[in-house]
Amino acid sequence: MLPSRKLHDFRIPALQGLMFKLKSCLSWLFAHCLSVAGQNLKQIVQIRFRCEKSICTYITWKCFDISHKVQKVGSYHVLWLKKQKNTEFLKKLFFLLCFSWIRQGLFLVLRDFQGLTQIIIPQDEAHSHVKKLLSNAPVESVVRVTGIVSPRPPGQENPKMPTGDIEVKAETAEILNSCKKLPFEIKDFIKKSEALRMQYRYLDLRSFQLQYNLRLRSHIVMRMREYLCNLHGSKRIPCALEGSRQVLLSAAESSAVQAAPHGRRPGQIDIEMSFVDQAGIQRLIEGLLQYSWPEERGPITTPFPSMTYKEALADYGTDKPDIRFGMKIVDVSDFLRRLDIEFVQNALSYPHGTVKVICIPQGVRYLKNKDLESLKESAKSQFNQEIMEIICRPDGSLKSLLTKFLGEKQQSELIQALNIQVDDVVLLAAGEHKQVCSALGSLRLESADLLEAAGLVLRDPTAFHFLWVVDFPLFLPKEENPTELESAHHPFTAPHPSDTSLLYSDPTKARSQHYDLVLNGNEVGGGSIRIHSAEQQRFVLEKVLKEDSEVLFHLLEALEFGAPPHGGIALGLDRLISLIVDAPSIRDVIAFPKSFRGRDLMGNAPDYVTPEELEPYHIQVSWPLAERGKEKL
Repeated sequence: MLPSRKLHDFRIPALQGLMFKLKSCLSWLFAHCLSVAGQNLKQIVQIRFRCEKSICTYITWKCFDISHKVQKVGSYHVLWLKKQKNTEFLKKLFFLLCFSWIRQGLFLVLRDFQGLTQIIIPQDEAHSHVKKLLSNAPVESVVRVTGIVSPRPPGQENPKMPTGDIEVKAETAEILNSCKKLPFEIKDFIKKSEALRMQYRYLDLRSFQLQYNLRLRSHIVMRMREYLCNLHGSKRIPCALEGSRQVLLSAAESSAVQAAPHGRRPGQIDIEMSFVDQAGIQRLIEGLLQYSWPEERGPITTPFPSMTYKEALADYGTDKPDIRFGMKIVDVSDFLRRLDIEFVQNALSYPHGTVKVICIPQGVRYLKNKDLESLKESAKSQFNQEIMEIICRPDGSLKSLLTKFLGEKQQSELIQALNIQVDDVVLLAAGEHKQVCSALGSLRLESADLLEAAGLVLRDPTAFHFLWVVDFPLFLPKEENPTELESAHHPFTAPHPSDTSLLYSDPTKARSQHYDLVLNGNEVGGGSIRIHSAEQQRFVLEKVLKEDSEVLFHLLEALEFGAPPHGGIALGLDRLISLIVDAPSIRDVIAFPKSFRGRDLMGNAPDYVTPEELEPYHIQVSWPLAERGKEKL
């Protein structure tokens, strides 16, 4: 006989009075529970309960990657838990046992695109066929149920469910499609490997989180299209190649043209505009994002702040700074220049030599010695940059190899200049400017990760900080041959209006009209104002980049026929949506993503194609010697 459905209180003394509200079935399952309190923080909780073998196996091996020892003792299963680490686990354990109750024939929960609905399975003899069908239906089977909607009994409402005030008393049911044994459970908290998720993507897409992500993506894209096409008169024109988009703008008389990617970059929105400048494109994008921004994420403020590339590199060590937290890079070159410290003087003797630091707040309290060593090793391996730490002791004095060169007055001046507090850790780097900034910028982010992992919150996960980074260099030295130049963005980027003369006299110093949009330290967009003068474009190709301009004769010819000033920007839709929903990977906002190696694990593509299959298309493949004999690409 099943117990009544009233609520019961159940207390576990070993969990310091933690109270659970348990429904009757759980009270029945836990009627034989007992807890054994110990004398210290490592006291053990022993839980004994009756349940099916399959449920115990699930708890033991699959519950949140935690292996708990379950023993069979007589008619009981005994679960041993360490008290201090398993409070949350016990709550989830109750949920799992509640799930076993669902499967025992009282009710089931149906899921559709609108959410969950509780179905009461009839217990009377007249509906025994309905009870048998629903009780035996495998999980994830497709079911059609008709019945009477009625309020739930008082006290059994679920405010966390949109349908939590009602339930459906089933009268008829039909299995539309039975589901075979699943390769994994479709629950957001059940961890699956990425390979398994992509192999069975059609199952993974049933999860609540992916359903939410893709619906939100669709909503944002529709709002973007509405803003661009209906409010700003943009045209949707498939156009894949960079040069061809510029030729297209040579004929554009409208204020804006949206070039929708045609398969080349499906996760990207390309926008091209004529008769526009940099400020005009930035205002358009700010309005676009504000218009399409999901309400549940809170409003975003425009205009977005702006920062030059030079400032971003000097203060944050990167061209995509995360401005949600401080820990800025500070230049101490002038302070240390007057001291007779060999490594400092050697660094400052170079043309772009500098000495800079970052201050890690409460680093002594939250970071271990191995963490500091890891940070120094990271700077050495990635940037070939040596790092020296400076620690502020509780008495306010400094601990560092540097202090033997500093008197008390100089130490006090350094503490005041950097606003060092007790238990702060300062990381110092000396050398070439860009190398030092890049190393400290990387350590800034790694330190933030370590601090947050230890419990100090620096970056609000609900905050969205947009930033424009502007005034990038127009050209950079080639890595393989520093005496030659290459475009920092692309060869069609126009020089900064103030640096047009530098293009012809000293192109290495010329800034560009290239701009990036950054969100929380991630680049989500980038573009530039283009060169619309054929003469200037030819000079860049031939004189600066040493390229054959005849390859782009059609572009140069189009520019000679009165091409208007024009520019554009591309928004990375995948990255933007993943940040909005706080997804760990852009794969979680793409319906059918590829693996890291570019393979489709669900369809096992790309696959080998025989010469006979290629023949109708007049395609012939010549394999490298190393690839011959292989059956897979």
